[in-house]
Parts: sequence; structure tokens; C-alpha cells
Amino acid sequence: MEALKQGSDALFILLGGIMVLAMHAGFAFLELGTVRKKNQVNALVKILVDFSISTVVYFVIGYSVAYGKHFFVGAEQLAAKNGYELVRFFFLLTFAAAIPAIISGGIAERARFYPQLIATAVIVGLIYPFFEGIVWNNHFGVQAWIKNLTGEEFHDFAGSVVVHAMGGWLALPAVILLGARSNRYRKDGAVSAHPPSNIPFLALGAWILTVGWFGFNVMSAQTIDKISGLVAVNSLMAMVGGTLAALALGKNDPGFVHNGPLAGLVAVCAGSDLMHPLGALVVGAVAGSVFVVMFTLTQNKWKIDDVLGVWPLHGLCGAWGGVAAGIFGLKELGGLGGISFSAQVIGTTMGVAWALAGGFAVYGLIKVVSGLRLSQEEEYEGADLSIHRIGATPEREVNW
Repeated sequence: MEALKQGSDALFILLGGIMVLAMHAGFAFLELGTVRKKNQVNALVKILVDFSISTVVYFVIGYSVAYGKHFFVGAEQLAAKNGYELVRFFFLLTFAAAIPAIISGGIAERARFYPQLIATAVIVGLIYPFFEGIVWNNHFGVQAWIKNLTGEEFHDFAGSVVVHAMGGWLALPAVILLGARSNRYRKDGAVSAHPPSNIPFLALGAWILTVGWFGFNVMSAQTIDKISGLVAVNSLMAMVGGTLAALALGKNDPGFVHNGPLAGLVAVCAGSDLMHPLGALVVGAVAGSVFVVMFTLTQNKWKIDDVLGVWPLHGLCGAWGGVAAGIFGLKELGGLGGISFSAQVIGTTMGVAWALAGGFAVYGLIKVVSGLRLSQEEEYEGADLSIHRIGATPEREVNW
């Protein structure tokens, strides 16, 4: 029976890792469909190479920083318990690699390629796993301090704050330091629209992410005996809540409609194991509303050129999810309890502060040392031809 349990756990978390790996195709197609045609190849290449860099760095450094375990032992030891520790690394790697994938959408169309890979290595190797270890492995006694102060630890079941808020708030400094795309905001105050280049690909990316998210959330149990249908249905309810809110506030805009479910899923991660499904529906609806309102403000009024809206989608909705777990997880609102609102506020604030500090440090240093941005000529030509020497449809370009 023990051997069966070990094999089932390894398979369970492996399937979760595969589902979240598939989500990276969603990141790629969401970005490809949103950016202008001259930057589509770059979107695809960035996500794949960022994931590859993340894998090596997290294997060598990041996993050890977060969990105090390393893989510099013989394969016989690594294969123990059906290689569970290895597939657990695989699963958690896909979370870590989501950070640069999130950032990629914010800095699209004008960021240099190799400096971003350096940022990826530092973020996945050090910045992200440092906070991951605090929340999910009780490093430095921070969780004990929060529990002593509030009565409960900071709770983030599947990463509203640890993954999504971290990615969104790391992206914000990068977007600010890069500056807006050329001619996005004119001197006369006019805003030049850059509409999505391919709505079907944008929708495909959103659907891939949505489906994979059920692995992201449900498999966060990490062992099969802890699997919960409550997590699955709460994820579903938050997804549709975000969709319907984005539909209503976004006035049928397909970009908002397809980002709405992602906003809801970002927000429900933290408390998906605690909330009542109706609470999850509300959490998702609030997240969808936050995304539409804040994306519009950042793009049009504040003139922050966050191309895919990753700060409102992941940063703000992730922070909302961390706090919302402390509201809708309470027994008084139909949740399972065992959670503290003040603990959620403290943990969420810590995550946001760490991400902001790390983002400004990493991208600020890279900007000084090597530069972050493509030249004006390279940006005008497009990242596809400037960096990769080929466009998305080269056979058509030959005819031109």
C-alpha cells in the first residue's frame, strides 16, 4: 500500500506539472495575440527560452533557496519514493517559471532579449524562491511571527501572492524603467491605440491558461490524499465570475472578456481550499472588475504602457486574492475558517514590498549596466526582425 501511495503521489504531482507546463503555451499565445504582428515571433521565443533558463537556475539554486534541498547526489537517491522529490521540483518549477512569463507580457515590444534572460535568472534563482521559502517552507520564522501576532499563519494555497502578485509587482518596475513604446503617448496628450494583432490567438492563449489552471490549483495539494473538489469548483466559479464582470464592465471587448477568467483565477488561488463556491464567485467578479478598471486607468490616464496589463491582472488581482482569502475563508461567510484577515494583509503586503524592491533592484541595475530597451530603429523595425531575423509570416514579407 505504501508503494501504491508513493507511485500515486508521484503521478499526481507529475500530471499537475505537465498541466502547468502547458500553461506556458497559454502565456505565449496570449502575448502573441496581443502584441503587434512585428513582435509575434519574439513573444513565442521569449516564453520558451525564459522557461529553459528558469529550469536550470531553479534546479541548481532556486529550489534549494526555497526548500533547503539540492539535487547534487546520486541518481539512486533522487529516484527514492518513485522520484517524488524530482517531480515535486518539476511542479514547483512551473510556478517559478510563470514569473518571467508574466513579466514578459508587460515589457513586450521594446525590451532587449538577453538582458531579460539575465533578469529571469536572478528572479527565479534568488528573488522568487526567497519569498516562496518564507510562505511555503516557514523560513526565517516569519510565519511563526505572523501567527503569534494574528493567531494564524499567512495562507496562500496556490500562489495568488507567492506567484501572481510577485510576478505582477516585479513587472511594474520593469515597465516603468523601460518607458512606453514609441508613439504610444503623444506630446499633445493623445493616446495612440495598439489593438491586439490576433484575437483568435489571444483567445487560444486565455483558454490554454484557463484549462491548465485547474492543475495549478488542484494539484497544489501535492499529494493525492489531500486532493479537494472544493478547490476545483471554487476555481471554476471564480473563473466565470471574472469573465462575467469583465464582459459587463468591458462593454463586450474581447480582450477584456478573455482576460476576465484569468483575473478570477489569479484571485482565487490563495483561498481556493477554504472558500464557499459562492464566495469564490464574488472574489472572481471583483477581480474581473479590478482588471478592467485598472487596465483602463494605467493605459489611458496614468500612461503606464503595460502591454498585456500584467500589473493589474497579476499584481493587483493577486494581492486582492491574498486579502480575499482572509474574508471569504471565514466561517461566517461560508468558508472553512482557520484563517486571519490581518495575517492575510500582512503576508500580502510583504510579498508586494519584496517584489517591488526586487524589481527595481534587478531592472535598475541592468538598465545602468547594459540597458533594457531596444534602440529606436530596432523597435520601429520590430523585435522579430531586429532580434530573430525572421517575421511571423516570412513568405508574405518576401512578396512585399
